[in-house]
This record gives sequence, structure tokens and C-alpha cells, in this order.
Amino acid sequence: MKDSKSTKILSYIVVAILLVLYIIPLLFVFNVSFKSFTDYLLDPMGIVSNIQWSNYKDAWVQGNFSNYFLNSLLYTGVATVLTLIVSLFGAFPVARGYVKWSGFIYMFFLLSQFLPNPMVAQFKLMLAMKQDLGFVGYDTKLGYILLKTSGTGIVFMMFTGYIKSISRELDEAAGMDGCGYNRYLFQIIMPLMKPVIATGVILTAIGIWNDFVGPVMYLPSPSNYPITFGLKEFRGQYGNNWPMLACGIMIVSTPLIILYTFIQKYIVDGALAGAVKA
Repeated sequence: MKDSKSTKILSYIVVAILLVLYIIPLLFVFNVSFKSFTDYLLDPMGIVSNIQWSNYKDAWVQGNFSNYFLNSLLYTGVATVLTLIVSLFGAFPVARGYVKWSGFIYMFFLLSQFLPNPMVAQFKLMLAMKQDLGFVGYDTKLGYILLKTSGTGIVFMMFTGYIKSISRELDEAAGMDGCGYNRYLFQIIMPLMKPVIATGVILTAIGIWNDFVGPVMYLPSPSNYPITFGLKEFRGQYGNNWPMLACGIMIVSTPLIILYTFIQKYIVDGALAGAVKA
């Protein structure tokens, strides 16, 4: 009983430390976003007294977020959906062993997670695609979407592990009823995978939405900039406008917070389902 009580106390301490590490910086940025530049210089750590509601409007206009937001929404939405579809079509036959060397294929994806990002090779590939095709490749929206779709390793592995826990009897029953392959995947398998799909959506969307290095290399045209590029507008020659930058950070992070709020139920359900199966 003492060990159980000590473990519970230790768990609360760890949770409290994590809350401090994650919540305090977020609250600090939120607090700074409502300060005027003068108030911030006078008392950077103090609680805001004169709330500047217009900061967010000014940051939205100054950061050109109206255009950048639509670009990021396009990149994140399309690439995330394509990643999930490609991962599903790849994970199902590998998990079921319907293709030769399925174990080797899974090991290949696993090893790819430990290799450095081949940015030089990707850059040359994007240039070659642009020269050969014109409409896709370097400095094109479609080329960047296809590039971000290629990073399906972690989602593929999650889908493979989850599909292995689904009974094979469903495959046989669907085959006897004359259910087609695509219909079986989208109408039977996918509804059963809601928890792991929600996790895949979050992991993929965060990586694409917050990406800054990728667009710097592959999207040099201002018309293709994602929302993260708006944060550069608040950097001055002699200093940064920190309240405007804090507003920009909150604007960039809010869509992901909203997304997580809507699908967190499935993520929690997936964790509970995994615990019960274990």
C-alpha cells in the first residue's frame, strides 16, 4: 500500500513538472501578445494591465497571414489526407502478409526513421521534376504537397501495428460477401482505425503546419509561403517586435490546438483500447 501511495505521489509530481514546462511558456506568450511594445520593454515578465486587443488584428495584417494561412491549410489538409490513404494502402497488405517480404518492407520503413533527412537528394529531385514536368516540383504547391506526402514512415508503422490487432475473419467474411478491396478498406477497416487515424492526423499535421526549413528550400516564391513565414515579418533590423511576434505565434498555433481539441477523444479511446487489448 505504501508503494502504491508513493507511486501515485511521484506520478502527480511528474505531471506537475510537465504542466509547468509546457503551460507556463504558453501562458507567457499569451500574456505578452496583449501588451504594447512600450509596456513589454518596461516590464517583460509582468502581467498585462492595459490589454491591446488590436494586436491580433495588426499582427494578422502585418504578417500577411490571410494569404499564408490558405497556403498552409492547403499543404496540411491535402498532404495529411494523402499520407493517410497511402499509409493505409501500404500497411494493410504488409500487416496481413499478402505481399512477399512483408517483414522486410516493415523493417525498411522502421530503419528509415533513424536515417537523416535526405534534403540534398530531395532538392535535386524537386529540380528535376520541375524541369521535366513544369507544373510539379521545385517552387510549386503540388510538388511540395507530394514531397510532404512521402514522409509516411511513422504513420505506416502505426497503421501496420493496429491492423494486426484486427481479426482476419473480417477479411474472409468480406470476401465471401463479395466486398471489393477498396470498399473493404474504406468502409470496414478505416472505421475500426479511428483512434490510430486521429493520432496519424495529429502527427502529420503538426509536422507539415509547423515546417519552416522545407518551405525555405522548396518554396522561394512569396505566393507559395506557408503561415510560418509570417513570423519573419516581426523581425526588425535592430530588434524584434515581441508583442506582435507573440500574437503571430498564437495565430500559428491556434489551428492545431483546435484540431487536437476535436479529435482528442479518439486519441484517448485509442490509448484505452490498446491498454485493454494488452
